[in-house]
Amino acid sequence: MSITNNVTRLLDGRKIPYRAFELPAGKLGALETARLLAVSPELVYKTIVIQRERGKPILAVIPGPNEVDLKVLARALGEKKLFLPTEREAERLTGLQAGSISPLALLNKGFQVVIDAAAQEQEEIHVSGGQRGLNIRLPVKALAELTRARVVGISVVGDDR
Repeated sequence: MSITNNVTRLLDGRKIPYRAFELPAGKLGALETARLLAVSPELVYKTIVIQRERGKPILAVIPGPNEVDLKVLARALGEKKLFLPTEREAERLTGLQAGSISPLALLNKGFQVVIDAAAQEQEEIHVSGGQRGLNIRLPVKALAELTRARVVGISVVGDDR
């Protein structure tokens, strides 16, 4: 039996097609998740919490191998300065453990969601299902509509590739 949580119930209730994947329940990064799912790392998106000087944080959804370009994101959102919180601060801000932070689990919580434009090159992408050990593959269009996301080129390929 597959994992059921608020995210899967939401997707079922809205009749959004998706596939849930169970993974080891430890903290996994996007690259490790891609390896376990035997998919390209560019298909596994991670959610990065970004803090503003004032106001609710931003959830940047970017390809696993990439890093958020804070200057580009700030310009796109009309912000003066953005910064990355520590892992512990990100957990406090979202109420979710690192490795399970998901825009799907934080709907209607006031977070602005920005999906990297690279997602538009894919029909479907993988994102966290809102708890460790749950990964969701769903259509990019459905994710963007559900989260009311802006789609902007906000990431660059990381150095750890």
